Amino acid sequence: MHPLARFLIRRILLAVLMAWGITLVTFVLTNLVPGDPVAANLGQRALGDPAIVAQWRAEHGLDKPLWQQYLIHLQGLVQGDLGMSQQSHRPVGQDLAEFVPATLELAGAAILVSLVLGVGFGVVAALRRDRLSDHALRVLSLIGISVPTFWLALLAFYVFFYRLQLTPGSGRVDVALGLAPPVTGLQTVDALLAGRWDIFASAAGHLVTPALVLALYTIGLLTRFTRSAVLEVLGQDYVRAARAKGLPGRTILFRYVLRSALVPIITVAGLAFGSLLSGTVLVEAIFAWPGVGQYAYKSATTLDLPAVMGVGLVVGIVYLVINLIVDVLYGVIDPRVRLQ
Repeated sequence: MHPLARFLIRRILLAVLMAWGITLVTFVLTNLVPGDPVAANLGQRALGDPAIVAQWRAEHGLDKPLWQQYLIHLQGLVQGDLGMSQQSHRPVGQDLAEFVPATLELAGAAILVSLVLGVGFGVVAALRRDRLSDHALRVLSLIGISVPTFWLALLAFYVFFYRLQLTPGSGRVDVALGLAPPVTGLQTVDALLAGRWDIFASAAGHLVTPALVLALYTIGLLTRFTRSAVLEVLGQDYVRAARAKGLPGRTILFRYVLRSALVPIITVAGLAFGSLLSGTVLVEAIFAWPGVGQYAYKSATTLDLPAVMGVGLVVGIVYLVINLIVDVLYGVIDPRVRLQ
């Protein structure tokens, strides 16, 4: 068997074990949250009727011991059932299928912008070390890391939409146009598949501002990491040897420097993408973006335990998949990394 195949099998088996651990941790932590889900969902008036309280607990399985509740939850997960949301009265899987694509679209656009600008700025800063452009990019990256995302989102919404009216308002598309026929759940992609260029233009316009706001921190982070990684590689002997042979600067940069420097950059980018998926709550709230962050916030405030556990499981699985992809890319980019 090929070493890469053995590696993938081991990582998948480990991912299954970690996914089980995620279900256990999310179940335990969710049930340790202070508060009574009965009071959050029924209200204080219904709490005065013991019969209503007992019926509600029985319907949602809260009258059973915790270990039995977890076994029922685990059995449902194996069958693809994440439970019934106490907030929307729909299956949690159906809710997540509606909200997760919106967050994936937002986070995907943000990480794409972050990779292009962050890596580009980092390379320029490293190649022009201690010059004016290097100092300027380092200051900009520090600002990007330091500015709170929620404050930047409020400022961008107020300036570009309310004052200057340069960008669309909240939501994913203009209300008058409606949503594109659902295929992937990503409005830009679905609009292209349907040939609706008007919806695509509207969806792209609504996506620009929240994606840039969400990407600012990651751009600053990637700029600093890329600069450090490129500077470290530039001092290696094989780079000096390539220069001594008279190879063109572009060849040295892309074939020697960037390929070696991409390993730590990919690690940071993978973790940043996972953080973007799980950290979009405030941005989605400010721009009224109907994503999983909004869904998680509403579920937490109403103590919707199945929905909270479902969101935790999805975010955990996303991290597992990203880590697997990053590990595979290590061997593709850098042959010195031994997957076996």
